[in-house]
Parts: sequence; structure tokens; C-alpha cells
Amino acid sequence: MSEFIVETIGMLESNCYLVFIDTSRRLYIIDPGSEPETIVAATKKFDYDEAVILLTHAHVDHIGATRPVMDELGVKHVYLHRLDVPLYNSPDNHLMPFVPLSKNLPLTSPEIPLPDFELLETPGHTRGGVCFYFKQLPALFSGDTLFAGSIGRTDLPGGDTAALLKFIKEKIMTLPDELRICPGHGPSTTVSKEKRGNPFLAGR
Repeated sequence: MSEFIVETIGMLESNCYLVFIDTSRRLYIIDPGSEPETIVAATKKFDYDEAVILLTHAHVDHIGATRPVMDELGVKHVYLHRLDVPLYNSPDNHLMPFVPLSKNLPLTSPEIPLPDFELLETPGHTRGGVCFYFKQLPALFSGDTLFAGSIGRTDLPGGDTAALLKFIKEKIMTLPDELRICPGHGPSTTVSKEKRGNPFLAGR
């Protein structure tokens, strides 16, 4: 049975999701931001053949454990949108002294031809922000694009409020009403709940 769990990790309480798809026997690790030992321990709950890392965007609190998790699990593929690669590699991508710069980051690929999910490009929080739509679950992993009752901040480099709202409206709010949305921070929600109650989307 396809399923997923969430590990909330780090000082900024980022959500790292572990998604198992039974038809492909792949385990997707979405946004391994910190605490690699916690993430690796959680993978033992699944009987999988291959692990893949997916990054919704490149902010440091979502990528910090990428290298140790990759090395520990023998991950061969790390996905990141090409427009977020400069941020991923930037020496300014830190929140000192609380979240330091990630070191020894692995190379990423802008394209991973895997059929288990649909990639939705939703720039606005960062230039290369994306969401991952797993129809088998069904669930949408929205990173910092959309939260329960809120949206991602756009006051950091690469942020664009108009673009963020446009892509939320066009690509997420058009999905099935009861689809579960799993954000990068905080509790899950649904498309219908955000249509009704998200103040940033009211009247849109």
C-alpha cells in the first residue's frame, strides 16, 4: 500500500516527508532539511528498493541533511528545479547562528523521469519552487508555496508575490477539493479548506 509519514525536524520545524509508492517500490524523501539520523531511522519503517530525494526548493532549512541522507542510504538521484540551483549553492543560504550553511551538497538533477508523481512548477517563494503531486496517495507536497491558512513568504531574494498567488490559483486550487496538501511547515490542509478560509486567496 502506498503511504507516507512526516518527520518535523530542526529549529524551524520543517516537515520532511517520506513517501512510499508500492507499485514502483520507491521511497521518496522530500526536503531532508536537518537531523539526518532521524530521517534515516524513519526510512526503516518501509520495505523499499530505491530511495530518491526530492527538494521543493533550495532554502537551507529544506536541504541541510541532503548529503548525509544521500550517503547513508545510497541515494543516486536528487531532484531540484534548475532555477533554484544558484540558491542551493549560494554562500548566503544560511540563517546564522541558528541554521548554518549546508556543506558538501551533492549535485542535483533538474529532470528525473519517474512516473510516480506529477511535478507542478509554482515559483514565487523562490524562483524554482515546485510541488509534488502523488495521485496514488493522493497528496500534494507543497513545500513553502502554500500552508494551512497562509502562503509562502516572498520578501526573500527570488520572491514574487504576484507569481506565487498566480500559480497557487492556477495549479493548486484547480485540483480536487478534498486533496490533502502537505506543506513544508505546519499542519496539513485540503484544497477546499484553503479555498474557503485562506485569507490570501479570498476573492481569487
